[in-house]
Amino acid sequence: MRLLVLGGTEFVGRALAEDGAARGWDVTVFNRGTRPAPEGVRTLRGDRLAPEGGLAALADGEWDIVADTWIGAPRAVRDAARLLEPRVGRYVYVSSRSVYAPPPVAGMTEDSPTVEASPDAESVDYFADKRGGELAALREFGDRALLARAGLILGPHENIGRLPWWLRRMERGGPVLAPGPPDLPMQWIDVRDLAAWCLDAAERGLEGAYDTVSASGHTTTEEFLEACRAAVDSDAELVWAEPETVLAADIDPFTELPMWIPPGELHDMLYRSDTSRALSAGLRCRPVTETVADTLAWLRGLPADADPLGIPHPASSGVRRPGVPAEKEEAALRAARATG
Repeated sequence: MRLLVLGGTEFVGRALAEDGAARGWDVTVFNRGTRPAPEGVRTLRGDRLAPEGGLAALADGEWDIVADTWIGAPRAVRDAARLLEPRVGRYVYVSSRSVYAPPPVAGMTEDSPTVEASPDAESVDYFADKRGGELAALREFGDRALLARAGLILGPHENIGRLPWWLRRMERGGPVLAPGPPDLPMQWIDVRDLAAWCLDAAERGLEGAYDTVSASGHTTTEEFLEACRAAVDSDAELVWAEPETVLAADIDPFTELPMWIPPGELHDMLYRSDTSRALSAGLRCRPVTETVADTLAWLRGLPADADPLGIPHPASSGVRRPGVPAEKEEAALRAARATG
């Protein structure tokens, strides 16, 4: 199989390129060349937002599968898909479950309403950009387009720093604020499982949208934090706090305590979706302990001058850096002990 990955050097794109190469496929990556590509792949250089000639390197060549992880202006997906359509078998667009329209509800499926978007738009916001990218892929490829609507993505080479933050916090040891309730279900996917499913599904000729994330409750908050603590093997002590205690300390869910969302509508949307369509189509999700251990091994293997969370471009990513300030954690720990 001939695979073209648009991107291919950072997180999801890297996993797709590495998975394709491991299968013995002929893998090409297309990007600006700001980071090294995985071993065993061919690299084409270009810039999808350049006013002229940015896609020139893609003017020739044929591929069985194109995998696109673009985040940004939908027109970039439109332009690449339009150029490649006559010479490509199937187009895989890695999208997001953020395309679903509010209000958030539990049990959302691929048939739930989506946000308004245009395939020809400049960048609007993450939600509309991803939906616009979907529409662009569908318009150009029709039933040869596969939309992988991922949820929270974790694993080696994570470029946001959510799981790495928890691992670094466990390394520091001592009392660690554990946001409750402990049995709160989580729902996410290892980047390698996402990549494997995308390539398997494209090779099998699947089409349309799939929510590519684990079943709800694949992991709980307690199982996740215990896996982090065990992997690091420090003197970290989990101190459980009720959601009200955490919020009273002015701690922002999801960002300051990465991945944690208290029970409610937003939690239902992110961690209680119905992913039976993808699971019945072959999606397999590895245990949390494996994802945690492999991410820790990658993190500890980074160069000494790398960002401590493994974020490849922390100053220019535009994403808020994860982690709770020490003074907020201390305040919540004191309150948790007082009420416990």
